Amino acid sequence: MGNEIAGLIKADLAALSNDAHSLATQQVAPAAQLDGAVPSGFSFAQTMQDAVGKVNNDDRMAAERMADVDSGKSDDLVGAMLSSQQASLSFSMLMQVRNKVMGAVDELIKLPL
Repeated sequence: MGNEIAGLIKADLAALSNDAHSLATQQVAPAAQLDGAVPSGFSFAQTMQDAVGKVNNDDRMAAERMADVDSGKSDDLVGAMLSSQQASLSFSMLMQVRNKVMGAVDELIKLPL
């Protein structure tokens, strides 16, 4: 069971590393070239709504799995605990993104006109 969890963690880390590498190699146009236009297909508000929805879904699934273990419908305590930790980490990550965005907005407000 421990090797299985370690394998899953390694697979998740490899997937995150691949995603980070692909993000690092993407070409980003300077703001001056955008002429104030938002790149097609990108909406920051929609991206944040999707992230909040995913965190909410993770929390709901973790609560369901814990309720199943509590009621005796499932004996997968390890899976329920992993889901709970994943939901907790997702929420923490979302809060860090929120804090960074709010910090950036505060810095923009402080800029002289």
